[in-house]
Amino acid sequence: MSREHTDWDGSADDAETEAREAQSRARARERETRRNRPTATEHSLTREERDAVSDHGKLNALTVYSIILREGEEELSRPKRSLWWSGVTAGLGISTSVLMTGLFRAELGPDHPYLTLISSVGYTFGFVLVILCRLQLFTENTITVVLPFLARPSLAGFAEIARLWGIVFVANLVGTFVTAALAVHAGIISPEILAAILDISHHLAEFTPMEALLRGIPSGFFIAALVWMLPSAKGSELAIIVMFTWLIAAGGFTHVVAGSNEIFTLVLNGELGILDALLSHILPVLVGNILGGTGLFAMLAYGQIHDEM
Repeated sequence: MSREHTDWDGSADDAETEAREAQSRARARERETRRNRPTATEHSLTREERDAVSDHGKLNALTVYSIILREGEEELSRPKRSLWWSGVTAGLGISTSVLMTGLFRAELGPDHPYLTLISSVGYTFGFVLVILCRLQLFTENTITVVLPFLARPSLAGFAEIARLWGIVFVANLVGTFVTAALAVHAGIISPEILAAILDISHHLAEFTPMEALLRGIPSGFFIAALVWMLPSAKGSELAIIVMFTWLIAAGGFTHVVAGSNEIFTLVLNGELGILDALLSHILPVLVGNILGGTGLFAMLAYGQIHDEM
């Protein structure tokens, strides 16, 4: 009886899978037919002109989803060692944001009327470095590796995400800790820049855990949106990265990896305990970034294309 029941369940699952695949193929044929059907004005165009119209068309949401989903699958299949060293390098690289912001503040002085707006340009440098170098930054993975899981939910898929998130996040923190140690103890930056970085860090440390969490939600959303936009950027990648990471800094939002460099600077300067730093400052921002990137943007992005798949 149990064998028959199992065979029946297996047949039902196979039939359901085949039905979904048939629906997906039908939707694809419908989109292809619609795309190849000339509009009212295209009847008066030459073949070359119609090709130009086609070439200038934008990527639709399903195409962007498919591009990011493929990237996520590739990231999930990478060896642990590759993820680790890419994550450490990203932590080192993202610290450029704090360094450049401190440099701007040191040069402009604390009384400059547009200090925040101008110094926030410095915050974009680390993100440009990390994203264009294709390094493993935790907040990018709040959408990239989640899309494959949303497409095929399973415990194994969740475990793969947890594995990648754990490796990349810890590696990012190692990188930011190293750069904070160099800034505080190695004497490789001027006292003026270090004082400016400490000033920035003090401002971040003033947030309560709840404030840090809530300010992390928009950051997670913006980074996920940035990842979603890049396939359509077509040569404007640099401008898009600068715009949205500047907005994070200028808006006073919190980013867990870049912010960890500031918090570790206070730890290494003897102003903050490591346990307090991790639990009261880094962990709340981590939760906020995940809520913004995965809980909001990734789920909404998946929702808009689910019925077209």
